[in-house]
Amino acid sequence: MKAEQNLKETSPLQKEFQNLLDQDFKDRKLKENEIINATITEITKNFVVVDCKAKMEGMIPIDEFKENDELTKIKVGSKIEVYLERIESFKGEIIVSREKAKKLKAWKKMEKVFETKEEMTGYITGKVKGGFIANVEGLPCFMPSSQIDVRPLKKIDHLLNTPVKVIATRLDKSRGNVCVSRRAVLEKNKNAEISQALKNINEGDIINDAIVKATTDWGIFLDINGIDALLHVSDLSHGRVKKPGDLVSIGQKLKVKITKIDNKTNRVSASVKALTEDPYENIEKKYKIGEIYSGVVTKIMDYGCFVKIEDGIEGLIHNSELDWTNRNIKPSKILSVSQNIKFKISNIDKEAKRISLSYKATLDNPWDKIKDKIGQETKIKILNITDKAIFGELNELKLSGMLHYKEISYQENPEDLKKYKKNDVIKVKIIEIKDDKIRFSIRALEKDPLDWFKDNKRKVGDVITTRVHEVLKTGVKVSVDKEKKLIVLIKKTDLAKETSDARPEVFSPGNALDAKITELDLEKRRVRLSVKAAQIDEEKSLIAKFGEGATKSGATLKGIFEKAIGKKNKKEK
Repeated sequence: MKAEQNLKETSPLQKEFQNLLDQDFKDRKLKENEIINATITEITKNFVVVDCKAKMEGMIPIDEFKENDELTKIKVGSKIEVYLERIESFKGEIIVSREKAKKLKAWKKMEKVFETKEEMTGYITGKVKGGFIANVEGLPCFMPSSQIDVRPLKKIDHLLNTPVKVIATRLDKSRGNVCVSRRAVLEKNKNAEISQALKNINEGDIINDAIVKATTDWGIFLDINGIDALLHVSDLSHGRVKKPGDLVSIGQKLKVKITKIDNKTNRVSASVKALTEDPYENIEKKYKIGEIYSGVVTKIMDYGCFVKIEDGIEGLIHNSELDWTNRNIKPSKILSVSQNIKFKISNIDKEAKRISLSYKATLDNPWDKIKDKIGQETKIKILNITDKAIFGELNELKLSGMLHYKEISYQENPEDLKKYKKNDVIKVKIIEIKDDKIRFSIRALEKDPLDWFKDNKRKVGDVITTRVHEVLKTGVKVSVDKEKKLIVLIKKTDLAKETSDARPEVFSPGNALDAKITELDLEKRRVRLSVKAAQIDEEKSLIAKFGEGATKSGATLKGIFEKAIGKKNKKEK
């Protein structure tokens, strides 16, 4: 009620003033989050008061004017740009900022120069993890350590708080981050100088006074009339170069030929070997594949040896071509640097400039001597024993071979390996030589127990009498021959016709068992015996002999036997 009464008491003059004021504010069109112009009306100890043509004046902390001594340059009546954050806060105040206006203005300028790669002036103010902070146009930016100079710097004191030229290299609008580079400016200026200097040289030019600036394991850096050039290790000589630093010294002058100029990257490549004739040009006339020549070992690596055939021409002897008996032997155990040797050329690749050599081809091949010894008895020295085999060396030829545990005895038991130890000398027979691999056998020195089937003319379908040798859970092992050298396993399923009778535990060692040969493959050494099959055959035989109607339903072997025995008893009476 009081508010309505006060509204009624408002004079027409006050209403007119209010309308004019609202219209004035409306025409000013102030928008938040934008830069606006303001006039300084007062400078106090803690604040700078500005008129933004709003309902009230704005208060900006004095600290926002201390950068670049701006406080000494402003006065009452000065026009400045401020950032309008809020037209009216919850207290009814206008919120403006001079510092944010500077940063927003600098950001907008940064966006433009980022596209054009324009150079800007910045001040390196401090060091942070991974780089430095640079103040560029009032905007704090990050400068990585690698971008402060074209070469690593131990100290940067001379660059702190001094104006330096930079280029924006990365702009992240979402995070408001900027990365700048001083190195890019230095390289840009240097590239301009190099581009101008490159106009004075051409590919194919011969330079007599190229100066060695630095050496590495992969080449030499040269100074050619102020231009950096690379002399790669492969361009030093037609032959193999171990270390470029051993051939030249810093400051030495070299005669080189310009082989390549890349105008995009301003890179220059030079060569020394291009000044001389390529020795591989007519190599096929000098050297023939399959012929034996002499040379000097120049370098030994894990994979082989390099041999100098003549100046500028080297060949490789792979470690597989060093020794007949060991394909993976260490080259240093066979040859040494500076040793004069004979070799055979096995291949010439003119385009790749590679020559393959063989040292062992000049030596006697022991494999040629052993081929005639297949099937003969010999002695070997045990070198190593594994879970599956014995590896031994032939005493006279120094060739290695394998004796598999299955070749120790005809029982093919891996436990037989435990009977031998390293350095034992044993008798064996050479049973196979294939792909430079030898197979030995001990059991081949004895008569094969499977020959029993040949000697007794036994075949599949025959029934033989065996003796139980060993009882197992899975079946029984039986001896076929009297000497008990031929042992065969009869599986549990083959022990009896009836499942209830097929129990290994009912048998004892020494029991006689009639079994039928159901499988016999002497080459694959497969023998299968079946008591069950023998019983079935015997039953069929009895039925055929004693029971004419035995095949009818309901007939049993017991009934057949009783019937047959009963007839026999009647005849006797």
